This record gives sequence, C-alpha cells and structure tokens, in this order.
Amino acid sequence: QVQLVESGGGLVQAGGSLRLSCAASGSIFSINAMSWYRQAPGKQRELVAGITSAGSTNYADSVKGRFTISRGNAKFTVYLQMNSLKPEDTAVYYCNARGVASKTFTAEAWGQGTQVTVSS
Repeated sequence: QVQLVESGGGLVQAGGSLRLSCAASGSIFSINAMSWYRQAPGKQRELVAGITSAGSTNYADSVKGRFTISRGNAKFTVYLQMNSLKPEDTAVYYCNARGVASKTFTAEAWGQGTQVTVSS
C-alpha cells in the first residue's frame, strides 16, 4: 500500500521560512507527479506547487517567488521550501502523488497533512 508521510510543519513568524518534506513508500516503481496542496479553515483545498517525474514544476500565483518545490536525493521524496511566509499561508499542507506504480496502480494518494501556522 502506498503511503505518503509529511514532516516539517510548525509555527513561524511572518517573514520566516519552513521546509516541508514528503516521503512516499510502498514498493513503488514510479510516480508521475507529486504536489503540495493546502487547506485553510473554512476554505477549499488548493494546489500550492507540483513537480512531475520529468522535473517540470508549477506554482499557485500566491506562492510564486516565495515557495520552491524540489525532489530529494532519496527516491520519491519531495520538498517544499517556503520563504517569506505570510499569515495567509497558514493551513494544513498535504502531500499528493499521482500515477503511482507499485505492486498495483494507485491513481492518487494523499498524506495525512502537516500544520503550518504563520503568526503576524
């Protein structure tokens, strides 16, 4: 079974930085794309940043220039470097993987989420 485990959330002051990590496990052969989503209280879950297996990246307009998504040296690991954090970045951040080939095929998998709180 595919599992995504996030880490790195926490409380930070506005203007500060955090780095989120996500590691996928479960006898995985390949993953088409990994992304970070976030959900603030009372709001819908939204895409923050994504990266494909080819290395193409995309970002929400609200985080462009401040956040960077990257793949780790360990296979099927992805990071989200968040700089110049704002109170409006406060949310639960979720790791997402699409097109996961393992012993079976998983169209989409989610992590359990990690809380990011930015104080003003």
